[in-house]
Amino acid sequence: MNVKITLVFVFLSGILLHSQEFKFEKELINYGKIAQGSDGVRVFEFTNIGDAPLIIKHIKSTCGCTVPQKPEKPIMPGEKGKIAISYDTKRPGNFSKAITVFSNAKQERKMLKIKGFVAKKSSKEVQL
Repeated sequence: MNVKITLVFVFLSGILLHSQEFKFEKELINYGKIAQGSDGVRVFEFTNIGDAPLIIKHIKSTCGCTVPQKPEKPIMPGEKGKIAISYDTKRPGNFSKAITVFSNAKQERKMLKIKGFVAKKSSKEVQL
């Protein structure tokens, strides 16, 4: 019985010694006021501050108008990574969206946010 407990402890200790952590430069991107139909791509940059490879498993957004793109390869300790977010700027008005990043980090879920205002094109701009 003691051998089993010791083996479990050693196994769990090994897992905890190698931890994945990441820190984002910004957790909120404010688009500000942007024109309807303009480029809606923005990038969240982060650094793996842990001592093991960081794997972004998947990313979920609160709406189909917000499309995230995750890094395909693990981010090694000390390296930087990027998550690109594409917001559909065809919809005028205020927006505020949440993006959840799922990873193998200590904190498995990380919430990121985007917000801004899409200014509607005037009828003169539409005719041109």
